[in-house]
Amino acid sequence: MATMSMNKIIHAAVRRDVTRTEQALRGLPDGDGERARQVQRAWQHLVKELTHHHEAEDSLAWPFLLSRGVDPDLMATMEGEHGAMRDALAAASRAIDGLLVDPTTSRAGDAADEVARARTVIDAHLRHEEDDIEPLIAAYEDDPEWKAAAKGMRPSRLTDAGDALAWMQDGAGEQERASLRATIPAPVIAVMTTVFGRRYRREIAPTWQVG
Repeated sequence: MATMSMNKIIHAAVRRDVTRTEQALRGLPDGDGERARQVQRAWQHLVKELTHHHEAEDSLAWPFLLSRGVDPDLMATMEGEHGAMRDALAAASRAIDGLLVDPTTSRAGDAADEVARARTVIDAHLRHEEDDIEPLIAAYEDDPEWKAAAKGMRPSRLTDAGDALAWMQDGAGEQERASLRATIPAPVIAVMTTVFGRRYRREIAPTWQVG
């Protein structure tokens, strides 16, 4: 079983959340405002995690690669794809927010359609990044400047780091979990998730335990 990079572990969590958000919206009972609020909270958490991820890439990863002579056109394309993701996430967020005002099956279906459109944009970028950027970064994994950039991309607050780790593991398969343990010692993961990931486990994880 191949070890996944941290980038791919994060991408897997993003894909998983987008898929289950769409599924939850398509299955939303008519008039169930509480379920709509629950899905909204989970979606907002996903948007937060994905926004942190791509903003860190824009400010740290892409400048590092440019400093090593990577094609500027490729980096510009990556930034453009991040912009398209922001727009798609915003459109889906507006649709989900509107569902709280009018939690009907029809509005839920419209919101699910927006999430599906966002999924197309997001997945295209994630595949592009995995195919064209990860091999470039792998060549510099021992570079001290890259190590510093990678460290800077991590959440700065323990609670944010704990929530992120809890999120990455929620619904993850064994390959993702084993890869995470290969990157971060298992006792550290356990403490971070249990102690500092309490908000995620209390407020977000139950969204996906329904039914």
